[in-house]
Amino acid sequence: MCTPGQVASRASLVISNYSRNHSVFLGLSDYFWATTQSKFPLPYGTKGSGKLQCKRCIVVGSGYRMKNSSLGDIIDTYDIVIRLNNAPVHKYEKDVGSKTTLRFFYPESAFFDPVLDNNPDTLMVLVPFKNLDIQWLKTILNDEKRINRGFWKKPPIIWNVKSQNIRILNPYFMQIAATKLLGYIEKNNKKPTTGMLAITFALHFCDVVDIAGFGYPALSNKKEPIHYYEKVTLKSMAVSGHNITLEAIAIGNPLQNRLIHNLTYFFFLYFNFYSATR
Repeated sequence: MCTPGQVASRASLVISNYSRNHSVFLGLSDYFWATTQSKFPLPYGTKGSGKLQCKRCIVVGSGYRMKNSSLGDIIDTYDIVIRLNNAPVHKYEKDVGSKTTLRFFYPESAFFDPVLDNNPDTLMVLVPFKNLDIQWLKTILNDEKRINRGFWKKPPIIWNVKSQNIRILNPYFMQIAATKLLGYIEKNNKKPTTGMLAITFALHFCDVVDIAGFGYPALSNKKEPIHYYEKVTLKSMAVSGHNITLEAIAIGNPLQNRLIHNLTYFFFLYFNFYSATR
């Protein structure tokens, strides 16, 4: 069931000064390309989605619990499917689905196949963590001299994505995720994960917010991969600049308040959240 305003009414109880009176993306006219309207309706684009009376969204995490989940068909039934970073779709459709409405990424995580891992009109949403991120996008779109320094990992030099499919996330959502949901202060020097930002965005845009594939192995588990598509373990998070313990608490809060629902098992430290598939 989807009830208009359902998430908004509950979110105000969890997020102080909650408001939907903010633009979703930065104005593209302020940047480096001309906008065109989406050519395709759902599920392959967003044409007409603004007119949906009730928007059912799912944020698909990249967690290992997506492996062998068989959630693909369920995920594809949502109006809006949000994916993260370079998480692949090709060859994983049975578990993660084949539909991608929005893909949140930053330059270092832009190594996905634009054709195989997205739909023809998927919107690529840049999450700008630093000034260089927008500068990188400018050099790619205008075919200017590439920037090589200032990234923790070299971003793509060639990126075959249509400019009309690119958006930049309004930094407002970064602020809300960091200060309201995670309680970070300016001197903390920690940043929300892309997944946390996607959930924050969905809470401000959707009427139903479900998640899948979130959570990390227990700290004592040194061998289980953290992603469904590669063998990287929890050790890699030590230098990530994210506080995954605090993020688990931040996700647990709206789960307990039924603001969002989880389709997969979520465990971290003191939290045990089981399937809430309706």
